[in-house]
Amino acid sequence: MNANFSPTIRQLRAFLAVYQLKQLSAAAQRLFVTQSAVSMLIRQLEEGLDTRLFDRTTRSLKATAAAEQMVSTVERILRDVDSLSNDFRELAALERGRVTLAITPTLAALLLPDAMRAFNEQHPGVRVLVNDCAPDQFISRIIGEHVDFGIGTPERPGAEVEVQRLMRDHLAVVCREDHPLAKPRVVRWSDLRGHPVITVRPGYGVRPLIDGTAAEAGVALDVVNEVSFLSTAIWMTAAGMGASIMPSAFARAEADSSLVIKVLSSPRVARDISIVTKRGHSLSAAARAFIDALKRSL
Repeated sequence: MNANFSPTIRQLRAFLAVYQLKQLSAAAQRLFVTQSAVSMLIRQLEEGLDTRLFDRTTRSLKATAAAEQMVSTVERILRDVDSLSNDFRELAALERGRVTLAITPTLAALLLPDAMRAFNEQHPGVRVLVNDCAPDQFISRIIGEHVDFGIGTPERPGAEVEVQRLMRDHLAVVCREDHPLAKPRVVRWSDLRGHPVITVRPGYGVRPLIDGTAAEAGVALDVVNEVSFLSTAIWMTAAGMGASIMPSAFARAEADSSLVIKVLSSPRVARDISIVTKRGHSLSAAARAFIDALKRSL
């Protein structure tokens, strides 16, 4: 046997067809090729293996001892190849597969329910696994390839990830209808001076952006409550415990008719929500389809 010889899948299919049907013409019909093509494939296989696989009789081909020894291995190889091909076809057709994504609990509640429902209806064979994590774990989950991609607002994404904007949002103040900040048409950062406010804990999500913007506007915020979840800030505000500062999209998603939401100006602070992937990491067809479903739901 030639030490550098590696049989091709076509040669193995030709061998198995001839072994089972015992005729070149019948094998050619099964493989949808010419008889001479089957003959050439068998000859190439025999030359590469340096052994005869079939003896010619008057009406058919008879398998040699070498052919008998290798047929079970060839059948197993071709079964594995066919199984792999079917797997790829099913994955490409989104008949099955898996999508894993990182997202903070707050954003997940805001963005995912409608998208998940629509995607599951369209692709019931594809599992979507949500890795809900704290903001400080978000980038590491993506870089470590624990997930296919992330949905979030990374403060300092770094060169190891790529960011594609999903939707544009802005920081807003949320207050009750009877709150002084509910009356003006425009609320500036400087207008927050002297009003008790509720926002997330230091180091959480938007807090560094809130503190930095307030400092630039010359405002010392009177933070009376610091929370881990924006949903907590919403009910505190509704209970009259103070105005909240948060991304406007989340406040609108809560749909509390008793609250007024006003995008803060001077400056107007964008808070983009993005698809975040590891640089150089290609998304699967299932992951791309889920992102498309998410965009449609928004």
